[in-house]
Amino acid sequence: MAQKKTYYTNHPILRNLGVIAIILLTPPSAILFWYTSQNLDGSFLELFRFLGERGIFSGIYEIWAPVFWGSATAWKIIVIFAAAQILFMKVLPGKKVHGPTTPNGFTPEYKQNGFLSFLASLFLFWLLGFQIEVFRPAMIYDHFGEILGALNVFSWFFCIILYFKGIYTPSTPDSGSSGNPLFDYYWGTDLYPHIFTINVKQFTNSRFGMMSWPLLLLAFADKQYELYGAVSDSMIVSVVLQLIYVGIFFYYESGYFKTMDIQEDRAGYYIVWGVMVWVPAVYTLTAHYLVQHPNQLGFGFSAVLVVVALLSFWSKTNMNRQRINVREHDGDYNIWGHKARIIRAKYTDNKGKERESILLVDGWWGVTRHFHYVGEILGALCWSLPALFDNFMPYFYVVYLTILLFHRAKRDDVKCRLKYGKYWDEYCQKVPYKVIPGIY
Repeated sequence: MAQKKTYYTNHPILRNLGVIAIILLTPPSAILFWYTSQNLDGSFLELFRFLGERGIFSGIYEIWAPVFWGSATAWKIIVIFAAAQILFMKVLPGKKVHGPTTPNGFTPEYKQNGFLSFLASLFLFWLLGFQIEVFRPAMIYDHFGEILGALNVFSWFFCIILYFKGIYTPSTPDSGSSGNPLFDYYWGTDLYPHIFTINVKQFTNSRFGMMSWPLLLLAFADKQYELYGAVSDSMIVSVVLQLIYVGIFFYYESGYFKTMDIQEDRAGYYIVWGVMVWVPAVYTLTAHYLVQHPNQLGFGFSAVLVVVALLSFWSKTNMNRQRINVREHDGDYNIWGHKARIIRAKYTDNKGKERESILLVDGWWGVTRHFHYVGEILGALCWSLPALFDNFMPYFYVVYLTILLFHRAKRDDVKCRLKYGKYWDEYCQKVPYKVIPGIY
């Protein structure tokens, strides 16, 4: 039976309209971001003027049609990249780790070699692109619109495959249809699908979407060098901070397998298209914009951005480690010089079995319920600020991220209140704010 998502409206008409709107609006949005950054000086005002002169639909068609199906070069880049990531997933060493057991009793298993894959990807990209010069990294910038077009098409059809697979040959007991094909295509029909022994969500979310991010950054930096004969300190600061962020993600990849993205979101359009198209299109916007805007920041401003970002990354990582360590030690763990204060929350799973979780109300988790989101947002702001303030586009990601994380905090609150009941109410009394102390 399909899981009931209480954080989406249960009204069928409103839900269908929302799903249709997302499916129709997000693909052209990704293409418009690319086109605006690369051809309109990163100015949304120029984009609105362009669409106003030609008409919205005619303007979108004029932009999208040339790259809609991608190109032979774009498809070649995508296939080679995907094949390399699958190869790294399979052959690089790594211990087996497990995600949380699902309500229907399935325990997902992963091979923990994300950081090795990250290093191998960077090394191979550097070796082939900058040393042996098998390809020119800047060409990825030149063909980026075609790459996004091809990824759009691939993601649409891949989600269709996942839709039918989840209905007819599901990989886990946490699968099924809601009875609404449109919503099932959007949300997915299987929580942990596997294809030819490949964990689909680990591949799409982590090894494709997140791994494309650092390689695109390097390609964009190379394009700036090609255009101007040097890489600006603004590009260096922005790219280095993002590389550190992504490196931390892969170092603690096993922790990502315990997040809401993996535990709650099925493999449908919402998450698969998001990681395969939205991540490369939007998460790289600042570096993409900086290609044609080589600002010089100076040592002082650059140093401040780096220090603040590193502190933000540390706080986020330290907060996650506090919770993991407390749970691994069954609550017998010291935080900030004293034994951690916890709530032992009992709940009943789908099979009627009583279980217990530890809710940490100490350390960072005693400040707000999601204080690590502050570190994540602040870090993203630090790698966006090198673009300075001529246009809003370089800051779209940090605004989007803020909205996403605040919404995620709300979703988590709904889920935990349903799961833990009175124990969650007790936790909320002790930690009343979701993200920002005294505000939200």
